Amino acid sequence: MDLGSIIKKIRKQKGQTQDEFSAVCGITQTYLSQIENNSKEPNLSTLKNISEGLDVPLPILFFLSLNEDDVQAEKRKDFELLAPSIKNLINECFEI
Repeated sequence: MDLGSIIKKIRKQKGQTQDEFSAVCGITQTYLSQIENNSKEPNLSTLKNISEGLDVPLPILFFLSLNEDDVQAEKRKDFELLAPSIKNLINECFEI
């Protein structure tokens, strides 16, 4: 799971700096940087604030951050088949 990279990607696409976005989320710029670099795992409350700040539902952020290692071995083929189409649809719906 690469949640930090997804948060960073969407934040940048929305044209926000870390300083601007961290203020929206009620966290420090340093903490946001650590989240985006996957060196800190935020709690659920912080993740909700981040998803609201990005205007992307939290389950969508989780799905976008999944990779095949996050999926059970017996379901990886299905994931590999479906994930690209679903991610493209999400990207279009949320303009990510």
